[in-house]
Amino acid sequence: MAMISFSLPSPAKLPITSPPSVPNRINIADRLILRHLNAGDLRGAISSLDLMARDGIRPTDSATFSTLLKSCIRARDFRLGKLVHSRLAESDIEPDSVLYNSLISLYSKSGDLARAEDVFETMGRICKRDVVSWSAMMACYGNNGKEVDAIKLFVGFLELGLVPNDYCYTAVIRACSNPENVAVGRVILGFLMKTGYFESDVCVGCSLIDMFVKGENNLENAYKVFDQMSELNVVTWTLMITRCMQMGFPNEAVRLFLDMVLSGFEADKFTLSSVFSACAELENLSLGKQLHSWAIRSGMADDVGCSLVDMYAKCSMDGSLDDCRKVFDRMEDHSVMSWTALITGYMQSGDLDTEAIKLFCEMLAQGRVQPNHFTFSSAFKACGNLSDPRVGKQVLGHAFKRALASNNSVANSVISMFVKSDMMEDARRAFESLSEKNLVSYNTFLDGACRSLDFEEAFELFHEIAEREFGVSAFTFASLLSGVASVGSIRKGEQIHSQVLKLGLSCNQPVCNALISMYSKCGSIDTASRVFNLMEDRNVISWTSMITGFAKHGFAKKVLETFNQMMEAGVKPNEVTYVAILSACSHVGLVSEGWRNFKSMYEDHKIKPKMEHYACMVDLLCRSGLLTDAFEFINTMPFQADVLVWRTFLGACRVHSNTELGEIASRKILELDPNEPAAYIQLSNIYASTGKWEESAEMRKKMKERNLVKEGGCSWIEVGDKVHKFYVGDTSHPNTHLIYDELDRLIREIKRCGYVPDTDLVLHKLEEEDDVVEKERLLFQHSEKIAVAFGLISTSKSRPVRVFKNLRVCGDCHNAMKYITVVSGREIVLRDLNRFHHFKDGKCSCNDYW
Repeated sequence: MAMISFSLPSPAKLPITSPPSVPNRINIADRLILRHLNAGDLRGAISSLDLMARDGIRPTDSATFSTLLKSCIRARDFRLGKLVHSRLAESDIEPDSVLYNSLISLYSKSGDLARAEDVFETMGRICKRDVVSWSAMMACYGNNGKEVDAIKLFVGFLELGLVPNDYCYTAVIRACSNPENVAVGRVILGFLMKTGYFESDVCVGCSLIDMFVKGENNLENAYKVFDQMSELNVVTWTLMITRCMQMGFPNEAVRLFLDMVLSGFEADKFTLSSVFSACAELENLSLGKQLHSWAIRSGMADDVGCSLVDMYAKCSMDGSLDDCRKVFDRMEDHSVMSWTALITGYMQSGDLDTEAIKLFCEMLAQGRVQPNHFTFSSAFKACGNLSDPRVGKQVLGHAFKRALASNNSVANSVISMFVKSDMMEDARRAFESLSEKNLVSYNTFLDGACRSLDFEEAFELFHEIAEREFGVSAFTFASLLSGVASVGSIRKGEQIHSQVLKLGLSCNQPVCNALISMYSKCGSIDTASRVFNLMEDRNVISWTSMITGFAKHGFAKKVLETFNQMMEAGVKPNEVTYVAILSACSHVGLVSEGWRNFKSMYEDHKIKPKMEHYACMVDLLCRSGLLTDAFEFINTMPFQADVLVWRTFLGACRVHSNTELGEIASRKILELDPNEPAAYIQLSNIYASTGKWEESAEMRKKMKERNLVKEGGCSWIEVGDKVHKFYVGDTSHPNTHLIYDELDRLIREIKRCGYVPDTDLVLHKLEEEDDVVEKERLLFQHSEKIAVAFGLISTSKSRPVRVFKNLRVCGDCHNAMKYITVVSGREIVLRDLNRFHHFKDGKCSCNDYW
């Protein structure tokens, strides 16, 4: 062990300087200090010690110094403790083992390992070390990250023939409470069972519970220790409840709490805090309210205020945080934890991020409590959710002022904020400025690379994570899979899946959920289904991902069957689940089934329909041709319809050529967002489809005046390891001649099979004599047709041609695809803006209803 020079002055060097004429004044010093300590006045005792020292008067009893040191340790005022040590060094008292033990404990708990070691070594030269000394030094090593040294010290202790006590066992077992040393802990457990401490001492039992939980993630063995302990107290029960929560077993934590109460033990504030956390995790508001009432009657409501704020925020059934705010406002003193719990609650609610930022500003303005790194992390996350880097940069300024910007959790939240705001250069600077990058830092920036479709950088980061041996997490794979899903890159998805299998993560729930989503979005719904069926442990995300996949592929029957299985499995659906169900009903025209599920959301599961659910119902009615019903439904919504709802309705007006309702929808959209190009485009198309060319041109003119640009139609296909993009009439590809030769051949063949180009879908006014020929030429050059032609000449005949489009597939292309599958003998999977179309043997999975 590394030692520093440290020794207590000998009595010969520091003689007593008190006047001989007043010998009783020395005893007065001891009595005066002890009187202050008995009254709980530590600072008064230290002041007396200091004042008397100036007059040459010092305590004569080592017990006085020992009591002073223990009081400083209990108060965690280590600065005063070190002052007491300096006064002890100036006295003529020769420290005994009790005093040395107090000094070891002082430096151990203050984190000054070197001084603790020095006291321990000095003690070995001057007086006999007892079991307490050895145990205190073991605890010191364990508390300061030197667990191996603690174990070595225990071995040295045994080699001297000394017999451990409960404190000694507790110290060394805590040093074994990690994966690296848990094997040693098991050996010590065997030693314990021989000596009888295993069943007789509460502290030893608690340390063993922690060893199995922290060292092995083994709750079963922790339970065995708990069940065999001869004595239980509230601390033991609370420890077991807390560890159940930390291991992800909130139901077990609640069960233990009920057992504890039935066994006659009374919960303290620590117990209640853990159980409130379990209620929050389970979203069990009913039990949470009962416990809140109990806390009020027991006078502990203020002590568990932070946990209550967190519980009410997470258990909010209707998105309201009124109860959460009431608890916060009734608290007498607001700590940084209560402020942070409230801000985090608003940030996590889904649509109250602006309120979260306002609360953060209010906290700063009041100035009574300073934000910590957790507070800043929540504030940055709120800015990220709002995609508001302007406010985020102001918050960052405050973090710099408080020297918290370099904190890892804060820095990672800053990176995430810039990623969510599509400011990758700022995210990169924040990432590169980190002196110590951890797995979260890498994952956050990797997620940004995937969002911006920079897969080269994403995979470089992935390999760097592996090289630095951080251990690739489920989030790493989820980000990569989400990124490849966004462009439909099934080959890259399959490569990532193989890595998942190699690393033994095929049973990891979040990874499996990401795989289901990836395969669904890449058009391989069968593979997604296989991943889902092989899962042993499914949560609401697993079920919802599978239901969403079936919905996007138009398999409404599968959606409803899977939803029923989910209900039978006892898994509660969430808002996203119902979006998928209503969307599936919309895609196949199940109006009555859609209405039934829409009503059951709140009636059966207390989920208030949001804008997305109303948009799905509007889409369902519109696709079924019930435009008037859809219009009435919009006007009876409990809140004002947003652009999404009106845009859905306007698209239906375009399909059904309803000019009157289309004009109303366009006006509504432009009232909400004057720069929404969809309103001008769709209305222009409605006018064009009914032959109102002047009105159509007027809409296009207004778009130009406002500098609004229509999103260009684009289709892409993955061949090999590259994604090839095509636009309307695209001639930029190196294989353009081959592609168009194949396209010409296909058009000739499908025409012979009965395909007739639908020139009514070309909404351009052309000269009479060139009308038909030119319109057909424009139809043949649509991006999805070009992509399919390229796919047919570039991919294996054994695999489907998978094409992705950023807009809704046009009716003519949809019809042409059916004929192309007949003449080519190939299956075509086309994903457009809304859903998947599986073309095979002249038919489409949507049954021409999309």
